[in-house]
Amino acid sequence: MSETEDYVALTRLQSAYADVICRRAWSELDSLFLPQAVVRINTVTRDAFTVVGPAALGEFIGNAVQRFEFFEFVILNSLCKLYNQGNTDKARARIFMCEVRRDEGTGDWSTAYGVYHDRYERVSGTWLFAERDYQSLARTDGPVFAFPHHLGID
Repeated sequence: MSETEDYVALTRLQSAYADVICRRAWSELDSLFLPQAVVRINTVTRDAFTVVGPAALGEFIGNAVQRFEFFEFVILNSLCKLYNQGNTDKARARIFMCEVRRDEGTGDWSTAYGVYHDRYERVSGTWLFAERDYQSLARTDGPVFAFPHHLGID
């Protein structure tokens, strides 16, 4: 594939993830992640933790968003770096995102902002999430958290 085709494939993967999350279609995460994909989650307000595999990720997100009658995951910006360390089947990205939410019980709207540092692998011609590091950056009416500079995409 050309560099342009790889870039488009990666942005489609990112968009597919956002679509799955918005629709709460957790079982569809299986087609986007390596089975052993590691996802590290740092909400800053509690201890960081790790989930392994798309089923565990879907369970975590499903539990976290079930209190929202409206939930939309929005990619604000994405920067991809292809061919990580010279390997044409590996890539990295940094994705800034937000979540727009409405609490079912109170009707209150909130927005959460965060950043993902992703690693991708191409398997049998298909790009998949291999690792993700997430960190919260800010929440409605809350503090702004420090940007995780140690997680570059180079």
